[in-house]
Amino acid sequence: MPSSNKDRVLSLDVLRGFDLFMLVGLQPVLWQILTKKDLSLFGTPLLSLIDHAAWEGFTPWDLVMPLFMFMSGVTIPFSLPKYINKGTYTLWSRILKRVLILYLLGMVVQGNLLALDINRIYLYSNTLQAIAIGYLLTIPIALYLKPRYQIIAIITLLTIYAVPMHLFGDWSRDGNFAAIVDNYILGRFRDGTTLTADGAWLHADWYDYTWIWSSITFCCTVTMGNLAGHMIKNGNSQKEKTALRMLLVGITLIAFSEILGIYHPIIKRIWSSSMTLYSGGWCFILLALFYWWIDVKGHKGGVEWLLCYGCNAISAYMIGEVINFRCIVHSIFHGIEQYIGDWYPIFLTAGNYIILYIILALLYKHRIFLKV
Repeated sequence: MPSSNKDRVLSLDVLRGFDLFMLVGLQPVLWQILTKKDLSLFGTPLLSLIDHAAWEGFTPWDLVMPLFMFMSGVTIPFSLPKYINKGTYTLWSRILKRVLILYLLGMVVQGNLLALDINRIYLYSNTLQAIAIGYLLTIPIALYLKPRYQIIAIITLLTIYAVPMHLFGDWSRDGNFAAIVDNYILGRFRDGTTLTADGAWLHADWYDYTWIWSSITFCCTVTMGNLAGHMIKNGNSQKEKTALRMLLVGITLIAFSEILGIYHPIIKRIWSSSMTLYSGGWCFILLALFYWWIDVKGHKGGVEWLLCYGCNAISAYMIGEVINFRCIVHSIFHGIEQYIGDWYPIFLTAGNYIILYIILALLYKHRIFLKV
């Protein structure tokens, strides 16, 4: 296991691996199965559990992106000190390099850079870009504010986000302030915008994610992760109490977000303030449980398969989103299509992500960890 660094938190790698496995492993296969066979759990369609909420509300699948961002913040107290000691120039060159790489990788995944078509480039539309901007905005808070003042910073930023949302718009898909800002600043470079036959730019009704104004709350999610990282780092001598504290913080955030949600709806697509607190609460709870089970109780058996994802998270995300291995699976196994019929596309999808896992397992076996 890649734990030669004594400060490394194994549970964080496992939780990150779990998050990536859900994103680039389990969900795509389940999606294909559940679109063919309608299954329910206690009266709730399983398909709805692995899809985003249509607008207001929150589903388990809505937690995948916030958890990814939250964990990028958890690593800050462990990674930043070694660059601080090397001087301001080294510190900020490292930070800006990481932000730039993440941002460009996000454009490769969803900005269509590889299409080499200016009409298909979207400037800000991907999880990696949200992490990049959230990370960049969090760094000054992490560098210059003590943890208790970071809490005040989070409250201040959530308020800054919320006030114009209430004063200058509504909570509809097109009328909310965050969407207005994105349309004004990004224009034709906003995702979901296409060029029509008569030369006009048309914004699709189905696209309702926001990014520019939501960067404020992206920062809050990463900063909450940073606070969790401080709790783990400073509570290393009392790990069980640290796990309990994170659990209590998570429960408190969820309770407060539910109250706030009465006036300020929980909407993941625009990263509303209440959603930021709600998802942050679940992130704290999940980290607390993984930390208690793995780092406190020492249950480390059977986690290596998740470490293959967690220790190469960026590689897993990029390969899973950009490269399609279905053609390889089809080339080798096309003969069985006649026997499984409509289930063949599911077989191809499963084969695609099995190949991805084999690549990640080989990288992990040879201790090749691609980081930015």
